[in-house]
Amino acid sequence: MSETAKKVVLAYSGGLDTSCILLWLKEQGYQVIAYMANIGQNEDFSAAKKKALKTGAVKVVIEDLREVFVSSFVWPLIACGLCYEGRYLLGTAIARPCISEGLIRTAKVENASIIAHGATGKGNDQVRFELSCYSLYPAVQVLAPWREKEFYTRFPGRPDLLKYAQQNGVVVSATPKEPWSTDANLLHISYESGILENPAMSAPKQMYKMTDDPLTSSAKPEEIEIDFKQGYPSTVRNLTTKEVFSTSLEIMQYLNKIGGLHGVGRIDIVENRFIGLKSRGVYESPGSKILYEAHLDLETFILDREVLRVKSYLTNKMSDYVYNGFWFSPECDFVRNGILHSQKYVTGTVKLELYKGNVSILSRYSKASLYNESLTSMDVQGDFEPEDAGGFIRTQAYRLKEFNRFKNECDI
Repeated sequence: MSETAKKVVLAYSGGLDTSCILLWLKEQGYQVIAYMANIGQNEDFSAAKKKALKTGAVKVVIEDLREVFVSSFVWPLIACGLCYEGRYLLGTAIARPCISEGLIRTAKVENASIIAHGATGKGNDQVRFELSCYSLYPAVQVLAPWREKEFYTRFPGRPDLLKYAQQNGVVVSATPKEPWSTDANLLHISYESGILENPAMSAPKQMYKMTDDPLTSSAKPEEIEIDFKQGYPSTVRNLTTKEVFSTSLEIMQYLNKIGGLHGVGRIDIVENRFIGLKSRGVYESPGSKILYEAHLDLETFILDREVLRVKSYLTNKMSDYVYNGFWFSPECDFVRNGILHSQKYVTGTVKLELYKGNVSILSRYSKASLYNESLTSMDVQGDFEPEDAGGFIRTQAYRLKEFNRFKNECDI
């Protein structure tokens, strides 16, 4: 095998799985280049680099992708209103195509033809990483240890990985006492595995890292305003402190902070994985929850009713595409551009209150919207002719009358 063929770029997080996989790949004779994308996780990247080199990596590449992640992935996600199965705000799923771009960029620079990852053979991330990488670099080869019989028979579960790490002096944050898996970025922290695999067992209160317990969070409500420009967040203002945040990274970081202080964005759900299994996940998404609610309110205020309904249908389709790993697919590109076209007029301001885990909409304003106060008012007739409603109702009633006639005839 040539030196080039033996090079592998590993999507490395420094956690239990990828630390052990790095060591295992070295045992198999590969030259491992550890790739880390900084997308807002609370990580000591310097320590992670030292750890990867000590474990056996020949090189460590660390890229700061926070601005790219927010502007190119998170903001379109917010503008499109994506929410998988009506609850999951796609914090992990939307990060995978961003990381994949970095993996492929590194593979090309390092003249490596193999990408490796630590995603489980039962989960979604293997699909997301691999479909993204194949889309970006069709000639790439993928090495997924959790699908290699030699690997998964040697390490049937996380306790076996913990033992392997301890035997080889690899320090990891997971412990037998707290064996759940976490994934963090600017959008959220997710928790799964370990005791969380039992849906009947409540998540430990000490597990949460990003949000305060809503029951014991701040007793004082917080009022903020968010400006949107063509569906994208542009400014956030704290109405008490008068602080203003206007860059994409500042906005996301501040909303995570203030939302976390008020216990916003916690969910504990069972979801449907793409491969057909159900899984239990616990998520903290304070900033994205705030943005999701604010954007939804503003576009409902501004958009035409039928455009909003078509957009809602497309949003559900695109949520599936992103969750299932099809960010770079032609269908996702087509739908994304269609939805973003609907955001042309979604410009305005939403005022919100954050309190005890809740996001409450207080008001909204836009220079142009389809809300016509004189037409809607119960106190002013405006250009609306009330007698026209009678004909509208009678016309709508024809269908109901005919169905009732048909039903009576069939029952005879």
